[in-house]
Amino acid sequence: MAYCVCVVLLLAAPAAEGARKRTVKSELGRLAATGQITSLERDQRLGGFNAVKSAARRLPRGTTRRAELLGAVRTVEGIAAARRLTAPRLVPLWLTLERNRAYWTANTRGPSGSRMSFPGSQLVWQYFPGQGLQFHPLANFAKLNQLWASRSSAMGDLLDELLALRVPRAGGVAWEYYFAFGGGRPPWVSGLSQGTGIQSIARVAQRQDREEEVLPIAKQALGVFKTRTPVGVRVPAPDGAEYALYSFAPNLRVINGFVQAVVGLYDLGRITGDPEARALYEEGERVARRELPTFDTGAWSLYSRGDVQRESDLSYHQLLRSFLRSMCTRTDDPAYCDTELRFAQYELEAPVVSLATTRLRGGTTGKVRVRLSKISRVGLRFSRGGRVVSTRAAVVVGHGRPSLSWTVPRRAGDYDVTVTAVDLAGNVGTAEGTIEVLKPKRKRTR
Repeated sequence: MAYCVCVVLLLAAPAAEGARKRTVKSELGRLAATGQITSLERDQRLGGFNAVKSAARRLPRGTTRRAELLGAVRTVEGIAAARRLTAPRLVPLWLTLERNRAYWTANTRGPSGSRMSFPGSQLVWQYFPGQGLQFHPLANFAKLNQLWASRSSAMGDLLDELLALRVPRAGGVAWEYYFAFGGGRPPWVSGLSQGTGIQSIARVAQRQDREEEVLPIAKQALGVFKTRTPVGVRVPAPDGAEYALYSFAPNLRVINGFVQAVVGLYDLGRITGDPEARALYEEGERVARRELPTFDTGAWSLYSRGDVQRESDLSYHQLLRSFLRSMCTRTDDPAYCDTELRFAQYELEAPVVSLATTRLRGGTTGKVRVRLSKISRVGLRFSRGGRVVSTRAAVVVGHGRPSLSWTVPRRAGDYDVTVTAVDLAGNVGTAEGTIEVLKPKRKRTR
């Protein structure tokens, strides 16, 4: 009997502890009580948070602006509930709250584009319906690279704003994502954005003669590449390491993000001479070289493998080509140079398509399978005796043996089929074949 009581008490304890819900107020109190922030900052942060909530509640019910501002509030509440509200994260999170309050109290709908900036600031914000405006590290580092390339004086301003938003992570620093995405809960990090970050930061620091001040911070950002997911982006491999696109999805292998992370490590190592950056580059490069051929279908590129395998859309195919060119110019290695040229050739080649299905039962919804060399928009035309009897609207399908539905006529006989495939670059491939339609099955009578 005593044993059973002990078990009940042990099981009940976590439930009671979990019943104490963590709130933004309680977590700010915890940070103040443990000396991580001052009592004054606690009060100021709590006042700012409550002001944003009050502003949202004053907006008309059922409107986008109210829903989006409350969405931004819920993001912070979720991070607090997960006890992931830290003193350094208060800076980017409260800036996000203030930007959302400024925007949604003055605008009735979302921005015309997915990304925007505010007057007096170079930071890029992205609109995620249901979560409001969110800080987007990759968009910001891509902009920093663009400002560096154009030699714009604004590069220094954006660099300063970005440095202020770094937070401790994985034994170093990182620029985190604070919105939910693809099944991942915030805060999370990305090998692609962190790699682009160290590249762009090092470039701007060198150009503006700020190496002594800034480059040590860029080196601290190597922590996520040394640390396994989900804290970092490292996915160990027998011959090195892969750097995950999303820290919450180690089994999702996205080649464009991986290659760009490797490029960023190369550039940081070249600019700083840092042996750790060089070692991380070499670990990643060995795996990238081995993995790259598995993303070549022979007619197009794959965007991802692992948990989800799918072909690149046109923009991702061309983005991968640009990252491969970056590796080619840095290494002059055929593994990257030749692959980029081959991927460029794929954009000029028509898809190879043929009809795989030869027989269907009449009066049913049948599946017409085709053989297809690469992702394309495929449509079908059915004729009998030289007269078109039906068509199947074109849809985008992947390579292999995809199927398209067809309402099969009840009339038995041979139907001529024309298959048209238009790839993402606009190249057209066609094929012809015949499907034998069998008589419909007779209904059984009792």
